[in-house]
Amino acid sequence: MKILIAADLHWPTINGVATFSRNLAQGLADRGHEVVVIAPSQRRSGLRGEEVDKNYTIKRVASVPFPFYQNFRISLAPQMEVKKIIQEFEPDLIHLQMCLTIGNAARKIALKYNIPLVATNHAIPDNLLDNLKLLAPMSKPISYAITEYGVRFHAKADYVTLPTQSAIDLFDNERLSIPIEPVSNGIDLSKFRPTKAAASTYEQFSLPTDQPIVTYVGRADAEKHLFVLMEAFRDIRQRAQHAPHLLVVGFGTDLEHLKNLAYEYDIRDHVTFTGRVTDEEIVELHKVGTVFAMPSPAELQSIATLEAMASGKPVVAVDAGALRELCQDSANGFLCEKDNVEEFADGLLQILDDPDLVKRFSDKSLEIAGEHDIKNTLDKFEEIYGKVVKIRTPQIPQRFL
Repeated sequence: MKILIAADLHWPTINGVATFSRNLAQGLADRGHEVVVIAPSQRRSGLRGEEVDKNYTIKRVASVPFPFYQNFRISLAPQMEVKKIIQEFEPDLIHLQMCLTIGNAARKIALKYNIPLVATNHAIPDNLLDNLKLLAPMSKPISYAITEYGVRFHAKADYVTLPTQSAIDLFDNERLSIPIEPVSNGIDLSKFRPTKAAASTYEQFSLPTDQPIVTYVGRADAEKHLFVLMEAFRDIRQRAQHAPHLLVVGFGTDLEHLKNLAYEYDIRDHVTFTGRVTDEEIVELHKVGTVFAMPSPAELQSIATLEAMASGKPVVAVDAGALRELCQDSANGFLCEKDNVEEFADGLLQILDDPDLVKRFSDKSLEIAGEHDIKNTLDKFEEIYGKVVKIRTPQIPQRFL
């Protein structure tokens, strides 16, 4: 099958959408499908280009920097570029990953030329609004407008998926007359395992080997509410039986603010900020922690949390979005009220001070993560693709008018 993935966020951008679209492309190509991804150019010049990422092709369209997310570029007028790519590739179906410029252009062309269309929604308004503080007074009408646009955008697809049932519940799906169901983003369970990190990993990142470690992996952007983790860590440093270390893996627009908080709270010597790391380093860094912390209230699934669980980690997370499907309260971790620093600190402290609880929660995390193997995700999307290609036959002309 010839599958075109329209991805406004894609590797090497670091976030859940980009990670999923790359895993999907590589997994489908491994299964014998011909895959092309349309994504924004990552060149400093923003000029279009083409590259091969292991086993599939990325067609990069012209882009400009998006100021509110680090290392994120956006295509402003991709219509003609996307048309040309679709004409040359002649896909059997198109899978949309976001409803931004590339996704919107690909959707219009798919509808015009009867190309089967699958759409996955990965975003909620909070993903953007927390990074645009100047718009806070207008957050409610902006949130409504974004949600309304999202529903209208997805209503024209043949099939819609979201990563979790909780994500579907947050989405206004009752207005859609098309099939919609949860399909996990999935992770490669062959990579993430509950094994010990190499000694070289501790040396490379100057991590202590004689202290428990609280770990966060992901973007360091405002929407992630990492200030809650910083405040909670300051608290547990004073209360834990064995004073822990904090490991923050990732980068983003809020990183300098977090470093300043570390100095302000007098915990700088006990916090490691790695900045951007490689995929291989992320696998190793997931192994070093005692407990994984996810203070973000705006997650439709959280691939990073899944990776930590597959690495055998208990979780402390916010009872918001879809996180309760991964962090099951008192089963593999603790859920806390949004921005409740005291609850978050208490959850971390209970785990850090109880080795038996660590073991019990770790075992349950492994059990839950086992249900989210990327192989199952690929199976499900192949099933969905098979359904939608029977609905319509693409009628792509030899030359666009």
